[in-house]
Amino acid sequence: MISIDEVVTPRPEAAVRGRSASLKALLLGCTALVALLLVSVVVAIGLGPAVVTPGETARHLWAALSGGRIAPDEVTTYQIVWQIRTPRVLLAALVGAGLSAVGVAIQAMVRNALADPFVLGVSSGASVGAVGVTVTGGLAVLGVHAVSVGAFAGALVASLLVYAASSRRGALSPLRLVLTGVALSLGFQAVMSLIVYFVPDGEATSTVLYWTMGSFGAATWGALPVVCVVVLAGLAVLYRYGRALDVLSLGDETAASLGFDPDRHRKVLLMLVSLVTGVMVAVSGAIAFVGLVMPHLVRMVAGATHARLLAVAPLVGAIFMVWVDLAARTLVAPRELPLGVITALVGVPVFIALMRRRGYTFGRR
Repeated sequence: MISIDEVVTPRPEAAVRGRSASLKALLLGCTALVALLLVSVVVAIGLGPAVVTPGETARHLWAALSGGRIAPDEVTTYQIVWQIRTPRVLLAALVGAGLSAVGVAIQAMVRNALADPFVLGVSSGASVGAVGVTVTGGLAVLGVHAVSVGAFAGALVASLLVYAASSRRGALSPLRLVLTGVALSLGFQAVMSLIVYFVPDGEATSTVLYWTMGSFGAATWGALPVVCVVVLAGLAVLYRYGRALDVLSLGDETAASLGFDPDRHRKVLLMLVSLVTGVMVAVSGAIAFVGLVMPHLVRMVAGATHARLLAVAPLVGAIFMVWVDLAARTLVAPRELPLGVITALVGVPVFIALMRRRGYTFGRR
């Protein structure tokens, strides 16, 4: 006979089989998402004012990667595909992946379903740093990396201010982190308004608008290596912190009872989030709602385990951002919509629908 205990508590063999099936499902899902991402990238590169078929796009990409030859009458199309659209689409995928992963980490770190880089003031601080460098011409000795360094410096200053204001005797309170971040975010937005006021020219205004609403219009091959290294390295580190994020999401008292130091891990995660966010904002501006909504959507499908979330959320975010950028540059061509407009138009209804969904509790499946 089978006892009640055996029914309630699966046998070790059943548990192993369950974990194996879950892992296979995760690998299958990630493989499907990678394939969808590759298709999305090829399609997005081909679409625009000058339409290039997916077959031609793939052929030009292969020629660029393998050093193949291009016919003289195809040089213009090749330059559009490789020099203009490819770095932009790849940058969109990287930023979408990074924002989604950072959103997952921040929501667990502060145990707040409304948390994202904007809520902690990191995005606003990075924007102020980037705009300040652009308008004043500071850090000119760094060349093309000046804006990136300025954005990271702004994100770092914002993080340090949030940490200093929300810590008490070396301990970080998640609630104080969120409240302080919201206040500092509003303060940084006021600083950007002052920049527009004291530098009243069209260039300053357009620069501030770019950094507050987001765009990939300035994407180049030169900007990709730094973003690629930082975002991919950040994703790898966050994935290794998956178990720590699981514990942090349970609360500090539970974490301490398990012999876990929540404050030490929260400090490390805050620095990592600042680095990744600063680099992304430096090349794309501040893009709202991606880091807020994507973790919740993925959590509904993949569950609340952060190792699974951090495997799936970056892929979903990358796919989403590739299509958002495509819409931004094609819906009202030849003009270009700010990315923040589209992400808000998509994110607000989705977020409201999530709140009204009875079977979903924020932070858990």
